[in-house]
Amino acid sequence: MNDVKSRDSRSHDFDFFFGEWRVHHRRLKARLANCEDWEEFAGTCRTQPLLDGCGNLDDNTLELPGDAYRAVTLRAFDPRTGTWAIWWLDGRKPNRLDLPMVGGFAHGVGTFFADNSHDGKPIKVRFLWSRITPHSCRWEQAFSADGGTSWETNWVMDFARVA
Repeated sequence: MNDVKSRDSRSHDFDFFFGEWRVHHRRLKARLANCEDWEEFAGTCRTQPLLDGCGNLDDNTLELPGDAYRAVTLRAFDPRTGTWAIWWLDGRKPNRLDLPMVGGFAHGVGTFFADNSHDGKPIKVRFLWSRITPHSCRWEQAFSADGGTSWETNWVMDFARVA
């Protein structure tokens, strides 16, 4: 096992996220449908390190009106490529792990991409982690149906650390 001191410093990119958070969700009611109607709801998140710090796991409660659920995010750092992979497991579909989002941080912003599908059509998905402070951060999800030329942000999560 690698000594912690010799580990790639990028393996600590998500250390800011360890702990407990209150979450304010803002999500488009329909995606890639020229929808401008947003729904807002609360949630919680608890994040802990794994794999001697080269991975982490968060447990989420999403208080989606009429469909509250639990979900898990798993992240792992690959020192060979210097990138992170992020998987989402929705508790409503416990036998399906989403395709990994892959990327990293530059200039205080984490950017992650994956090819996926929406309503049977190929899309690109982008996650952004930004506005990172000791007490808050933001995550955004966007879809592109045109190969990444334009993006529709469809979900924003603002995190506030629980004291």
